[in-house]
Amino acid sequence: MVLPHLDAAYNLARWLAGNDHDAEDIVQEASLRAFRFAGGFRGGSSRSWLLTIVRNTAYTWLRKNRPTPIMDIGDEELAEIEDPTALAGDVALLQSADAGRLRAALEQLPVEFREAMVLRELEGCSYKEIAEVADVPIGTVMSRLARARKQLQELLQTKGGVAS
Repeated sequence: MVLPHLDAAYNLARWLAGNDHDAEDIVQEASLRAFRFAGGFRGGSSRSWLLTIVRNTAYTWLRKNRPTPIMDIGDEELAEIEDPTALAGDVALLQSADAGRLRAALEQLPVEFREAMVLRELEGCSYKEIAEVADVPIGTVMSRLARARKQLQELLQTKGGVAS
């Protein structure tokens, strides 16, 4: 159940933790948890199940090892969801940005936005899968993605590349 999804687990942990060493620790701990609780898996997507464990492990690890606040987005912000058809310009901008600038811009996003972007754009998860992993409504996923794309666009359009 776990082995086919270790790359996705590591990728998510890497983006949440911000470096390779911490991501390895997080994935190792998450794999142990998955092994320990495999009997509780009730079917469905083993990828979503593992990514949920990785996400929860990462947040627990970050709270323990880096006591910085994690931004929380409320449902009142759902009204700010952008029209998905307006994203064509964002996609073109992201495709034209070089990898270094894009990585630096992604790292500047709040962790919840970065998580949604990594799961959607790098791991190809559906909105439903992201909602399951993050344990939030699909509308919140849509809001986070819209805000993340807008912030990425702003970061990539700043003079001289990514703002510091």
